[in-house]
Amino acid sequence: MKTAISIPDDLFHEVERCSRRLRVSRSRLFADAAREYLAKRRDPSDPTTSWNQVIAAAGQPGDEPAAAAVRRRSKAALRETMTKRR
Repeated sequence: MKTAISIPDDLFHEVERCSRRLRVSRSRLFADAAREYLAKRRDPSDPTTSWNQVIAAAGQPGDEPAAAAVRRRSKAALRETMTKRR
C-alpha cells in the first residue's frame, strides 16, 4: 500500500543514508522500523505468552547457582528429616 508521510528534513536525510548503507529501499526501512516499533509497544493479550518471553530473555527464576544450592540443601535436609521419622 502506498502512503505519504511528512517527516523533518534531517530525519529524511538520515533515513536516506541508512537505507543506502543497508542496501534496502526507504519503503523497506520504514516498514521494518514500523514493525519493530509496534512489536515493542504491542499490548500483550496473553499473560502466559508475555511471561514466557520474559523467561526466555532473562532465564528461569531460581536458576542462579546460589538458588540451586539452597534447593539442594533444603531437599537433603527434608530427606534426612523424613528418614528420621520412620
